[in-house]
Amino acid sequence: MQFADVVRGRRMVRAFTDEPVAAEVLDRMLDLAVRVPAAGNTQGLDLVVLEGSDTQRYWDASLPADRRAAFPWPRLLAAPVLIIPVASPAAYVERYAEPDKARTGLGEGEHRWTVPYWYVDTAFSAMVTLLAAVDEGLGAVFFGQFEQEPAIKGALGIPDDHRPVGTIAIGHAEPIQRRSRSAERPRRPREEIIHRGRW
Repeated sequence: MQFADVVRGRRMVRAFTDEPVAAEVLDRMLDLAVRVPAAGNTQGLDLVVLEGSDTQRYWDASLPADRRAAFPWPRLLAAPVLIIPVASPAAYVERYAEPDKARTGLGEGEHRWTVPYWYVDTAFSAMVTLLAAVDEGLGAVFFGQFEQEPAIKGALGIPDDHRPVGTIAIGHAEPIQRRSRSAERPRRPREEIIHRGRW
């Protein structure tokens, strides 16, 4: 696919078939997911990858069985792959305490970062993953963990000082997708978004 087609073809897919994702396809996607910019080349990104039956641990932690009947996206749970992009704030603070970056003051602690680049860089990886899925002919969706984050971290052994930025479900999209209310919102016109020269 051409890059423009990949970007225009990206949609949040919330219903998957049971067909697995081929190992070589997933490996290609993961190779791209780690080839993203990182402030100071910190590389404070980790990816937790769950395949097949391993995804059940995630759903047991985040959506207990007694709540599943009311869940509006039941075929989301059929996704054969879940990827959790995880940020390490401490890695950025440590990197910016090194001699070549110390003058910035960012090595003094997380509070010194007006923009927490550990989230920015981890979000780059999530976006590349979503686009890689489209390029491979797959569906994908990114969603937040919110109040389930502690349970997910515990179930998957993610260290306390690391932060998952969300979850990406990947698989073969069911042909008919129920649209979310958010998808019904019209896009803002480019003329309102793009400010050339100044706001």
